[in-house]
Amino acid sequence: TTMDLHSHGGSLIGLRRIREKAPFSPLAAPMREGGMAAICLAVVADSPATRVEDKRIRPYRDPDPGELYAYAGQAFARLFDLVRSQELGVVATRADLQAATPDRPSVIVSSEGGDFLEGRADRVDEAFAKWRLRHLQLTHYRVNELGDIQTEPPVHGGLTAAGEAVVRRCNRLGIVVDVAHGTYDLVKRAAAVTDKPLVLSHTSLNPKPGRYSRTIGPDHARVIAETNGVIGIWPPSTIYPDLAAMAEGMARMVEVAGIDHVGLGSDMMGLLSPAVLPGYDQLPGLAAALLAQGFSKEEMLKLLGGNIRRVFLAGLPA
Repeated sequence: TTMDLHSHGGSLIGLRRIREKAPFSPLAAPMREGGMAAICLAVVADSPATRVEDKRIRPYRDPDPGELYAYAGQAFARLFDLVRSQELGVVATRADLQAATPDRPSVIVSSEGGDFLEGRADRVDEAFAKWRLRHLQLTHYRVNELGDIQTEPPVHGGLTAAGEAVVRRCNRLGIVVDVAHGTYDLVKRAAAVTDKPLVLSHTSLNPKPGRYSRTIGPDHARVIAETNGVIGIWPPSTIYPDLAAMAEGMARMVEVAGIDHVGLGSDMMGLLSPAVLPGYDQLPGLAAALLAQGFSKEEMLKLLGGNIRRVFLAGLPA
């Protein structure tokens, strides 16, 4: 089963798109064309409080109480409008994931940021039931009630007590926990708390990540692997000039994390820079690049979905 750990495909996200109910772009058709069975389709929880400054996304104001909770409701509603309009399946259980194929492409409802929780673990239950949330990234571009982020100065020393409670609640309900954007300290604490595999949905390996870099070092990667989790490799052209370079980047991550702990995290339609994988119809090109990189067919299939599938089968409810 070919899978993507992080996507905003279909022109899902954006304040203006949500406000104006903007038209969607094709998602189901490119998934079928490229052989993609299931994607983690993510709303963005902190958009009203962030903006682009000096080519990076930063928080610029404190949201009003309840504001991001209300915004998330609108964002999830748009996600379901997209699902209905393109006749996509929704993965809520292990059986739903097993039924997803490129002929019947499906989405896993995801949130990039737990900001809408406002620190309240009981809201995890509500999102699980009401929006079929099955993949929660704890933090995004603002330090929130759950923990610290890579791109701003730390405030909490990693994961907060509220963040720990959210991880435990996700484990119990059947929501996969994503530590992308979180600091190394947050990731280490989440790994100590979780009893299910973690994912870090979209990043790349960097021997010495700079301050505020979204890339991760080898030790950071190994923490995810030790939970039996998966790290998604993303395709910014600022890091990888072409698909061959991206395949090499995946190979570098395999060297430190292992073949069972690396996958695809395309950040489809969410990158500030151009992507070398701009659409799911380009997926065969990445598969060919992985084979040319020296991976066997079995290893290539693990990297393009098998590993992610394993984690979600471990994390989803029956």
